[in-house]
Amino acid sequence: MDSFSSSKMDVPWRQAVISVEQFSRQDIDEIFSLADRLSVGRTMPLTGKTITNLFYEPSTRTSSSFYAAMTRLGGSVIPINEVNYSSVTKGETLEDTIRTLECYADAIVLRHYDDDATERAASVASVPIINAGNGAGEHPTQALLDLYTIAKEQGNVDGLTVTLMGDLKFGRTVHSLVKLLRMYDVVLRFVSPEELKVPREYLNQNDTEHTKLSEVLSETDVLYITRVQKERLSDNVAIDFSYAITKTDMDQARDDMILMHPLPRVGEIPSELDSDPRAAYFRQVRYGLYVRMALLVAMIGRD
Repeated sequence: MDSFSSSKMDVPWRQAVISVEQFSRQDIDEIFSLADRLSVGRTMPLTGKTITNLFYEPSTRTSSSFYAAMTRLGGSVIPINEVNYSSVTKGETLEDTIRTLECYADAIVLRHYDDDATERAASVASVPIINAGNGAGEHPTQALLDLYTIAKEQGNVDGLTVTLMGDLKFGRTVHSLVKLLRMYDVVLRFVSPEELKVPREYLNQNDTEHTKLSEVLSETDVLYITRVQKERLSDNVAIDFSYAITKTDMDQARDDMILMHPLPRVGEIPSELDSDPRAAYFRQVRYGLYVRMALLVAMIGRD
């Protein structure tokens, strides 16, 4: 696994969600159990509470998901989804921005382009910090909802073969999901072009790497596809990315396989597959709402 500083590991996840490596299987079971309960009926345990969505990078699903989760729980949200109109343009540091916003909010949901941003924020904050994506590093809440999706759709996680295909080098959702899946008895397959292979630190001796989906499709229980992170590629790097799934692929896939994508998709999955009952990516979005509701209740809810 990748090197991970002890300071991150020592931070309780209820204080700051920095990496999925902070969670144990028991923690995950508790979060998923709470998500199950919150998914049925209306409850308002966060009435009077406020979070700030602080997004230094574009987001539709994650920012909207946290907004919806908080308001469904009775709380309110301060949305800062475009820092170009904030004091950041005046040269304010991330640390000062956090110290300011914590005066208004009970928790801060942070997306940032620097890999160490969440840890820096947590080091100065007196309110919980939630990593909503840090550079090419991790996206822990996405990984939790991905795992929850797998558990709900397949009935279990242990015993599955999970194939991850696409941009495995820069895809932070992949990095976090792989770390979570290591806690379970799963088989991992990686499919990507050479330029976008998964970093070595995320591999173990039982994994296999491939350049063709056909080599592993027949054994796949969960197919997780990601887009190319073009915003993280150098300007002079051109990748001929043809790793899209087709109707022919789905015809050859197992009847009980599920197809997942963290979204947005930019050609990896044609819209003609949306009606396939195995296409779980929009159900994945709904599952994410419940998981983020559970995290907010666990982190800032009243005892």
